[in-house]
Amino acid sequence: MTGVSTVVVPAGGLGTRFLPATKALPKEMVPVGDRPAIQWGLEEAVASGIRRAVIITAPGKDLIKAHFSPDPELEAILVGRGSPELADRIHRIGRMCELEFVEQQQPLGLGHAVLCAADRLGGEEAVAVLLPDDLFWGTPPLLAQLIRAYTRERCTVLALRRCPRDQISRYGVAAVEGEGPVFHVSDVVEKPTPDEAPSDLALMGRYVLTQDVFRALSTTAPGALGEIQLTDAIRAVAGAGKVVGVEFTGDLLDVGTLDSWLATNAAIVWRDPDLGPALRSRIEELESTGE
Repeated sequence: MTGVSTVVVPAGGLGTRFLPATKALPKEMVPVGDRPAIQWGLEEAVASGIRRAVIITAPGKDLIKAHFSPDPELEAILVGRGSPELADRIHRIGRMCELEFVEQQQPLGLGHAVLCAADRLGGEEAVAVLLPDDLFWGTPPLLAQLIRAYTRERCTVLALRRCPRDQISRYGVAAVEGEGPVFHVSDVVEKPTPDEAPSDLALMGRYVLTQDVFRALSTTAPGALGEIQLTDAIRAVAGAGKVVGVEFTGDLLDVGTLDSWLATNAAIVWRDPDLGPALRSRIEELESTGE
């Protein structure tokens, strides 16, 4: 294969930052607007030309698979109640692309989650990776921007965004060369202090990974917390070969914490032509009453 047709979606995390809401509900199924976060991610992937998704789940996360499973009975009920358009939306959820599910038995890090998909990838020379904690808003889709860069460069591609120095320690940070928006990446530093950060370009939750990253992951030792870090494997490949980063256009909206999820919901609903007026009206009401 010469293109990128498969996306790996790690969705096996514990969701501890959303407890107690995520005690039984997978974090990836928390609604953002009118659909769960993970569906936003798959819609971006399909809009980027992806035809197949390998979703990495964990024990107890059956609701993710259930959400993407066909439900002709529900569709029939909706049609019978005069909601054929909603029935069609439900019908299309599980048919956006070919779906496979792989269970990660233990939460051993993002690198381990990605590696769990390795035996499902066959001879594909590169695959996309999408973290459902981040929702993309813009045109063209973020994964499409990375895939375009991969088509030119034929190497691992990272999504990069400039980050204020006082927030840089939350991210992996790329050491880069060139003028951009496509940079050569010579190194990746995981969560550096502001003084140690090699640039202000932080890694965001989208990647195109070539097979050399998977080979590096298979020999990457667990870190201090017993986790296999994806950035360690990318760093090894950057030091020995070619990795590029794309300073993408568009907005990436975080839903990884409760406060960021609330802010993202507000931003999405605010822009929605049907829901936005109701939200603005309620805010005006609260402001006028001082509640």
